Amino acid sequence: MDVQFATTPFGGRTMSFDLLSVQHFARKTNLKEKKADKWQLYKALCEGRSHFNISDRSLAVLSALLSFYPETSLNEESGLVVFPSNKQLSLRAHGMPDPTLRRHLAALVNAGLIIRRDSPNGKRYAHKDKQGAVQEAFGFSLAPLLVRYDEIMQAAESVAESNLKLKRTRERITLQRRDIGKLIDVALTEAMSGNWEGLFNKFRAIVDALPRRATLNQLEIILTELSALRTDVDKTLKLNENSKNMSANDCDIERQHNESNTDYYIESESTLEKIETEVGSNPQSQTRHPFLTLNLVLKACPEIADYAVDGIKNWRDFIKTTAQVRNYLNISTSAYQDALDQMGHEDTAIAIACILQRCNHIQSAGGYLRTLTSKARAGELSIQAMVMANINKKT
Repeated sequence: MDVQFATTPFGGRTMSFDLLSVQHFARKTNLKEKKADKWQLYKALCEGRSHFNISDRSLAVLSALLSFYPETSLNEESGLVVFPSNKQLSLRAHGMPDPTLRRHLAALVNAGLIIRRDSPNGKRYAHKDKQGAVQEAFGFSLAPLLVRYDEIMQAAESVAESNLKLKRTRERITLQRRDIGKLIDVALTEAMSGNWEGLFNKFRAIVDALPRRATLNQLEIILTELSALRTDVDKTLKLNENSKNMSANDCDIERQHNESNTDYYIESESTLEKIETEVGSNPQSQTRHPFLTLNLVLKACPEIADYAVDGIKNWRDFIKTTAQVRNYLNISTSAYQDALDQMGHEDTAIAIACILQRCNHIQSAGGYLRTLTSKARAGELSIQAMVMANINKKT
């Protein structure tokens, strides 16, 4: 069937250069060998509608128009003009009001997805032969859909790829946020060395800047910033791990030395006598941290009480008990003495009690104590944080 396209619309509707271009392009394209499944084409158009700047309501009207096309496949042989009345079209568009229907029909025409083929009086109808076959129809031509088939499919594919990339980028951001947040949290809880507060503030600044409805470009920028921050976090953790390993190696050497020392118990007794002399005059001695009472420390590290034969009634008993426990933990004399020189008796005793409480998770108690001593020397150790961390793990 030879399809002709109107050059001008009926009544007061004006003609534009864009509409003329669409008609010229449709005429110029050979449609005899073109075929397309109308619903597959419609689905692709829904996916790529942003490319054609049309709304979902306009697509609902197009779906109603396609439902009046008798064949599943769009092809020139079956004719590409549908001619429903506005009343019929409104019913298939879920009862859309007539003014709204006209507006969306105009939007589809302006988008170049359909063409008006108006009759002399502006009504939609068809001339049929004696057998009932349509000879000439006036209404809306669906030819542009067939003409722009490749463009519509490419737009749908492009949008699908963009949406997939958007989804994957959001997933990567979620993983980075989760990992960075938990790594910084454990570093602060364990009082690891490094500028963890600075890293946390930077992390919050990046996350808080994430827009509610971010574009792909914005998400890629956020992901780049989080990836860079993750690198800094990993480097700081690596430094702590290296420090721990070096301390553990030192502890292994010290443990071998202790095992070969036949004066082990003699040294222990002399150490206890020295502690008795230094703290015996003030059994109610308090730590340098007014917040840390003996009851609070024992609550955080209850296992130390199992090693006190006569119980722990004051700080002197607590310090004497930890001095004995450090031998059971294979903490060398040099490591213990360094801790005493740097942290004092009370803080060293608290550190040993905390190590005993978490000994199942610590590979080398002596190496761990040396690490704490190094942090204390650098002003990076918080005894209060260690105690509170133990309490938090128990609750």
